[in-house]
Amino acid sequence: MSTSKATQPSGAVGPSADDAADEPLTRDDAFEMLSNRRRRYALHYLKHNGKDATIGDVAEQLAAWENNKSVEAISSSERKTVYTSLQQFHLPKLDENDVVEYDERSGEVTLDETAEDLDIYLEVVDKYDFPWSFYYLGATVLGIGLVGLSSLGIGPFATVPAAGWTAFVLGVFLVSSLSHVFISRRMRLGSTDRPPEVTEADA
Repeated sequence: MSTSKATQPSGAVGPSADDAADEPLTRDDAFEMLSNRRRRYALHYLKHNGKDATIGDVAEQLAAWENNKSVEAISSSERKTVYTSLQQFHLPKLDENDVVEYDERSGEVTLDETAEDLDIYLEVVDKYDFPWSFYYLGATVLGIGLVGLSSLGIGPFATVPAAGWTAFVLGVFLVSSLSHVFISRRMRLGSTDRPPEVTEADA
């Protein structure tokens, strides 16, 4: 990088290289970084293992996750496939967006501060499950129905006053919210030994 500075007209203000480097990732950049599974796995590994690693270490662990094996059990071809894609495409792309610092000569990979913008929650939904948003919508509709039926004095619902049903629904939402907070923390990149996708797939 050149250290010379271009002369600007008096009074003109332009972004410096330092200012550009400090700019946070845009939403589009963040989605692009996380659109690829290997990039997500690499970021998870770095977040969970102290931010610094070699490309060899990252490739070995990613190959193990992708093939549902231990690091010791992966083959040289499985490792090489991941290593090559990280070396030629994924790590340079992350480095280009200042998410990691990747030294091609030494093979050292370091998580950059910009990666904090990618501290996201992955809602991995099994084919037999449904998202939390649908759960809360269903609970809301059920709660409104119970309180409404009680207020109208319809059937067995009237045996419990509307205030009782309201307290019940609030209790359900409290328990659900606490569960959601606990699960969402475990679903963040770097929060567990394995990425959320691997954990859910093997459960």
